[in-house]
Formats: sequence, C-alpha cells, structure tokens
Amino acid sequence: MTMSGAFATPASRPFGTLPDGRSAVLYTLEVHGGWKATITDYGAILTGFVVPPMAGDPSSKGVDVVLGFDSIEGYANGHPFFGAICGRCSNRIAAGRFDLDGVSYTLATNNGANHLHGGVTGFDKHLWSGTPMVTDRGPAVAFSTISPAGEEGYPGRLSVKAVYTLTPVGELIVEMEATTDAPTIVNLVNHAYWNMAGHGAGSIALQELAVEADRYLPVDAGAIPTGDFVPVAGTPFDFRPERSPWGRCGAAIDALPPDPAPGEARGVDHCYAIRGWQPDGVLRKAATLRDPASGRAIEVFSDQPGVQVYMGGFLDGTLTGKESAVYARNGGLCLETQKYPDSVHHDDWPSVRLDPGQTYRHVMVHRFTR
Repeated sequence: MTMSGAFATPASRPFGTLPDGRSAVLYTLEVHGGWKATITDYGAILTGFVVPPMAGDPSSKGVDVVLGFDSIEGYANGHPFFGAICGRCSNRIAAGRFDLDGVSYTLATNNGANHLHGGVTGFDKHLWSGTPMVTDRGPAVAFSTISPAGEEGYPGRLSVKAVYTLTPVGELIVEMEATTDAPTIVNLVNHAYWNMAGHGAGSIALQELAVEADRYLPVDAGAIPTGDFVPVAGTPFDFRPERSPWGRCGAAIDALPPDPAPGEARGVDHCYAIRGWQPDGVLRKAATLRDPASGRAIEVFSDQPGVQVYMGGFLDGTLTGKESAVYARNGGLCLETQKYPDSVHHDDWPSVRLDPGQTYRHVMVHRFTR
C-alpha cells in the first residue's frame, strides 16, 4: 500500500482461481481510524467492511459487518448474491419475459418461473476489470464489465461501471453506471448482507430497523409485486422511523416465515417506496439498521425510488463464511436500493428502460455510527 496525498492507494492481492482458470483479485480500501472495505473483481463483490472500535476503548476491536467468504472458492461455488453488483435487471421479472418496442424478449428463468438478478450468469459472475485509484473523496476502485447483446436474453451491448469509494469518515459510496448501443432494460443493485453485530453474530432478530417508507409492494407466491402499494401501518412491514421504540427485525421474522402455508404471507423480501422520491438525482435516506447492544448502525442513502428489504430468510446454515462463521436463517439483512421489481411490466412506474445516448446512474451512500 502506498500513499497518494492524504489517502493510501488501495492495495491488491490474489484472491484465488476460478474454475475456468482465471485469477481473481481482492482490493482493500483503508482510511485513518481503522475503516476498511474489501472488494473483489469477481462480481464486483463487497467481501467485507470493518467498522473500527470506539475511540479510547482498548477492550474492543474492529468488527466486520458484511457476510462473505475468505477466498474466491466460496463465491465461485454458489452463494445468495453476497455483496455483488447484480444486473442487468436486478430483482425479479415475471416469467422472464418482457416486450420492448413491439419485440418480445425471453430471459433466463433462475428463480422458479421468474428471472432474478440478471439470470444464470448475471453480473455477480462476471470477472470485472478493476482499477484502484485515489480520489479527492478517498481511496476507490473502479470496476467495469461488458454485457454482450443477447447475454441472458437481453437486447443491446451494455457497458457497465461500478465504483466503490471509502471516505475519511468511513462512508462507503457505491456508484453504478451503464450505457447501451440499443434499447434495453437496466436495474443494478448492490446486494450486501449486513449484520451490525458482526458478520458471524447470528440472527438479526434483535436489531432495530427503520425504513423511510409509508408503503410497500405486496407480492404473489412467486415474489412478484401484485402492482399495489399498500400502507405499512398495522402490518408486520411497519418499520417507520417515527415509531418509538423502533421496530425490531424479530417481530417481522416471527410474523412472516419464509416458507409459509399456501395463501399466507412469506418472509420479508419486499420493496418499499421511499418517501418523497422524485427523479431528481437527490440522495434520500432509505433505511437504518442498528444493533442496540453495540450501538453500531448503518444508514443507507440513495437516489432510487425503492429499497428491497430482505432479512435473509433463505439462509439455511449450509454456507460457512469468513472465520468459519455459519450463516443460518436471518443471519444478515439486505438493503438493496433500486427501481421497483418487475417495473418493465408497469408503464406507470419509474422506468427501467435505457436507450442509446442515455446513461443509467445509481448512487448509494452507506454511513456508519458506533
């Protein structure tokens, strides 16, 4: 690691070999005070984020709050999108089909009858090109990849960029962009799993959640939005920040199991409509997750209209992650800012369409307190 101005140039090291023989690289962003983020070029995956201890507390140490693996093998062997940049069109598309300018397109169906997070070989499985750098905001690494026309069934050749930046106060900024040479659809997300007690601390049930939303999108048995926007008040989905005390994740986990009987509501894996959103590029707070025991918290800001809240209900204990941690049910929570799921089938929702000459942009800011 070398110094460039006030910041250290990101370090890089080998992260293992993929089954096809290609080598993955792990990049480390660090700033003064003990803040550290690690990202690999495989899937542009955030593999870890260390929140340092409180100043003057010699009994504690930095805590990694992102679920993941110690080497590339864990990611290459299959995982539930831990930390990845997902696309082209993230979340679900009903029946893996859509029409654009009178042409019907059929996508890979990798989530039952539906398309999820870009398909069988989405961006989470691309080996991106990584460029470490130092910016005026802090150390950063810029990743880029190309999705050729027809990949997973999508039209148009898509050029994609994702930049991770770590600021001096420990903010993690994720900026995503895309351009195309033909009309297509795009909805990129970062799919990090957060546990503010530590990545291997177990269930998030006792952690507090605030979501800046008065409405959420109910889903059908295939987790496709029904098209309605329903008030959260009086439901297990009520995590409005004005509640006192804040709602704990455990109440929703108990009320909404991920594998319910037919006709009953499933676990929390739903999109919320962020309050006051306008297509103006302004960053608005989407959600806060806080561990009361440690006081450690993350706030997520974004320029997107929705945030998918997923409480890790399908983690089943079969994955062993960093430091031999076993990731069991509800072991992490995802806060995926995005356009609404299945938007391509709803003309009155914010559009996921991207045309030549346009640039798709999506910014996330993660702020931490401790």
